[in-house]
Amino acid sequence: MSTQKPCILFLCTGNACRSQIAEGWAKQLGGDRVEVLSAGIEAHGKNPRAITIMAEAGIDISNQESTKVTPAMLAQTTLLVTVCGHADEHCPAVPAHLPRIHWPLSDPAKASGTEEEITAVFRAARDDIRERVENLLRVEKLLAEVL
Repeated sequence: MSTQKPCILFLCTGNACRSQIAEGWAKQLGGDRVEVLSAGIEAHGKNPRAITIMAEAGIDISNQESTKVTPAMLAQTTLLVTVCGHADEHCPAVPAHLPRIHWPLSDPAKASGTEEEITAVFRAARDDIRERVENLLRVEKLLAEVL
């Protein structure tokens, strides 16, 4: 059984919404058995709607930082999860041994319509990301028990 705590890095274009939501869920659901980071190819600041919909679920992501991915982040990462096509296609060079998963998530920040319609898109993204993070953490736990 491995004693090293896995470190998951969620990467998107601007680290404003999808990766922030994933970081919040992974920290909440993974507790101390996993380190969690999020970053972007660029740093665009946090999306206020992402903060609001996560608060509705009881998770405060307002203190998370919107950061640009660095070589140091990649060096400590044991699993890279790209959460948008742009990040997947433009991800900086990663170590060859680093496992990588791609989640092709639509960007809720591009939703249009009434405030209620946009909020519904954000909630759907939040719930989809939660399910994906739950499944990912289940697999990580099994791997940690086997390795």
